[in-house]
Amino acid sequence: MRNTMKYKLTLAGALSAALLTAGPALAQEASPEVPANSVYIFNTLLFLIGGFLVMWMAAGFAMLEAGLVRTKNVAMQCTKNVALFSIAALMFYLVGYNLMYPGDDGWIVADVIGAIGAKSIDEVGGNDLATGYSSASDFFFQLMFCATTASIVSGTLAERIKLWPFLGFTVLLTGIIYPIEASWQWGGGWLSDMGFSDFAGSTLVHSAGGWAALAGALILGPRMGKYKDGRINPIPGSNLPLATLGTFILWLGWFGFNGGSQLAMGSLGDVTDVSRIFVNTNVAAAAGAVAALVLTQLLYGKVDLTMVLNGALAGLVSITAEPLMPSQFMAIVIGGIGGVIVVLAVPMLDKFKIDDVVGAIPVHLIAGIWGTIAVVLTNPGTSLGAQLTGIVAIGIFVFVVSGVVWGILKMTMGIRVSQEEEMLGLDSAELGMEAYPEFGKGSQFV
Repeated sequence: MRNTMKYKLTLAGALSAALLTAGPALAQEASPEVPANSVYIFNTLLFLIGGFLVMWMAAGFAMLEAGLVRTKNVAMQCTKNVALFSIAALMFYLVGYNLMYPGDDGWIVADVIGAIGAKSIDEVGGNDLATGYSSASDFFFQLMFCATTASIVSGTLAERIKLWPFLGFTVLLTGIIYPIEASWQWGGGWLSDMGFSDFAGSTLVHSAGGWAALAGALILGPRMGKYKDGRINPIPGSNLPLATLGTFILWLGWFGFNGGSQLAMGSLGDVTDVSRIFVNTNVAAAAGAVAALVLTQLLYGKVDLTMVLNGALAGLVSITAEPLMPSQFMAIVIGGIGGVIVVLAVPMLDKFKIDDVVGAIPVHLIAGIWGTIAVVLTNPGTSLGAQLTGIVAIGIFVFVVSGVVWGILKMTMGIRVSQEEEMLGLDSAELGMEAYPEFGKGSQFV
């Protein structure tokens, strides 16, 4: 089980944690009376630091999307990202956490669907050392992964989806869909039993978000003018510096995403592993960016910045399934292939007339599949059969359920704005405000 498997409250672990703060000079004077709460403190600290780094990724998604949509839709993307994070925080507390982590006796359907009910956290001043970490820190950390899944969907469907149907889908994605499929592995469910491995969520988070986004894109349809008269018409974003900032924020947050998924920092070995994860995460992102940089130059004669940005993100997604075991060289290979995937997959989606505004499907879905398969290259405890089973099972579940939800929303509320509203821009049509009023048609500024 993801939230318990690494916590071993041993005297050796507590002693190691104390030595981290005391320094080598005190090693010979270490006493067997080192407080047993050291492991608890360090594990909790890792969850909290990792959690707020992953929370900062919400800002990264917001800035990336704001930069890659047109000016008339920027405020809407900012609104959606603030709202989806807030909805995820509430739904994961009310329903999601216990569905995802029901405990051994909490399954409604054995190893498939967990318990119903709100999550309870530590009492004031609580210090249950038996768990090895604060339950509130664990909830906080796991929540951020739930919110990330919803952020992936936002960018793909930008510029033509209504706000409230999107938020309605977010309620179900964060409260039910994501927690159920993630429980199959991280909650000790059937995929965990069969040996499927996904260290930090290439499939459980990223591909899941990608499948939900793909289902939505197919039902919603492309933006007006994107595919016309047999041609693919590029629609440039409004602010590439903002998109670049968003990418760097995501890159930074990913150290919490992958490093925090070590789930323990109470021993020398755990701290060393967290450091190794940081290094592998970084070089994979770099390799993805460089691969996209070189390949766009070779294919198009010019470098495409948006491809380079998504290449870095694809490298990050690719290494997320197994950031600990690879050597640095293998991390570079895995991340570099992720960058190549983006450059090749973006035009492939256009051929099928699947309009993905920010490239989230190639980055999160396809690179996530690659990263999950690549686990077998460096982790001898995994098998290709188990990895493929997890990829297919989660893909079918999330895609089908998301498709049903999108279909119901389309038939009831309607999910797409009118042609007039799309031409005007969702900022004015849905929100009644503009992100950049000085440059808007209705500007009163001189």
